[in-house]
Amino acid sequence: MKGKSKGDILIVDDEPNAIKVLSAILSEDGYAVLEAKDVESATKTIRKENVDAVITDLKMPGKDGMQFFEYITENYPDVPVIFLTAYGTVESAVSAITHGAFYYFIKPVDYLKLKSILVRAMEQRCLKRELEFLKKRLSEEKRSYIIGNTSEMIKIFKTIEAIKDSASSVLICGETGTGKEVIARALHYSSTRKDKPFITVNCAAMPRELIESELFGCERGAYTGAFSRRIGRFEEASGGTILLDEIGELKPPLQAKLLRVLEEREVERLGSSKKIKVDFRLLSSTNCDLKKEVQAGNFREDLLYRINIVQIDVPPLRERKDDIPLLVTEFVKEFCIREKKVLTVSDQVMRVFQNYHWPGNVRQLKNVIERAVVLGKGNMITMKELPEEFLFLKEKTGTPFQKTLKDLEIQAIKDALQECKGNKAKAARMLGISRKAFYKRLLEAQII
Repeated sequence: MKGKSKGDILIVDDEPNAIKVLSAILSEDGYAVLEAKDVESATKTIRKENVDAVITDLKMPGKDGMQFFEYITENYPDVPVIFLTAYGTVESAVSAITHGAFYYFIKPVDYLKLKSILVRAMEQRCLKRELEFLKKRLSEEKRSYIIGNTSEMIKIFKTIEAIKDSASSVLICGETGTGKEVIARALHYSSTRKDKPFITVNCAAMPRELIESELFGCERGAYTGAFSRRIGRFEEASGGTILLDEIGELKPPLQAKLLRVLEEREVERLGSSKKIKVDFRLLSSTNCDLKKEVQAGNFREDLLYRINIVQIDVPPLRERKDDIPLLVTEFVKEFCIREKKVLTVSDQVMRVFQNYHWPGNVRQLKNVIERAVVLGKGNMITMKELPEEFLFLKEKTGTPFQKTLKDLEIQAIKDALQECKGNKAKAARMLGISRKAFYKRLLEAQII
């Protein structure tokens, strides 16, 4: 079991006495030991348990240690592997070292040296994990950068500055694609919790039967398919921030359980009655009117009060069009770096962008820029690189646009459906909006 041990070590050997001796030595030294007599059982173990290091024999009946090493390298690259080998297989062990194995010992094993090597292996794993965390942190912080200088965005900046270090729950409202998650990340990474986890849960994308174990965790055997203990997202967020994206999609039973967690700051994993204290800041986001959902009986009023201590309303892109040049410049730079290109945007394209309705908001704009950069051949993004729905917006000098914004949106939807051969999910992705929002627009436009 994993308690205050130095780590979980998996020993793989077809000799029972060898496992017994090594297991006793490592257990006495403070490690939790997992045992397997062959590669098949070892593979099952590493899938179920959180293994910190592997010590494996090289030659075994059936699949050998090298095959197990290849499996670990492909699926668990941060887990160090130490080989035990006889004199006749040293060449194979050396080959394993060149391919990333941590160390090899010739039997009989020098257990004192093995313990020393194991300490180094565990330290290396910790360093790898820390490096991955730092890489992720840098990536996350970059994604928390908010672009905009309109009055609407300046108001949001001031709100973030005022509440960044508060423990109060925040509800972020806005249409799909407006950048609600970016606002949440900005709140976290500007706060005193920035060195702790930022955890996101998409309540709309999670299957209903899995969302409870995802949020609160579960013990092994809590339900069919629960093959190992799972740490819930609230536990993972302890000390940091958790964002419940599209919180309006949570069903009433889960709303009740969430309310208890917010009131008590404790969670219970499925299959356990043990209460676990958690310290987190809750951020929620929604693209629907939760007050109307309360009136319709779909959302608990007491939960709405709990999650909506402070509300941030993110405007759609059509209401902050002066930010479009800033956003375009940033997205072009981002994708040019990735694609190793140097491109600028033509004046005509920029005018078209500022006259477009943007049903998919900032997300759609980013998708359009990515497409244009990828397709761009010269040194400038022109109308040729834009999707078809933009072509009828092509400006004629001195001639006003004749179509209404609603006409433009309907035409964009029709063009997307045509390009995607009627695949609605693909068309929604192309426009940068959710399937739910896409279907709503289809009904409004009487396309279906």
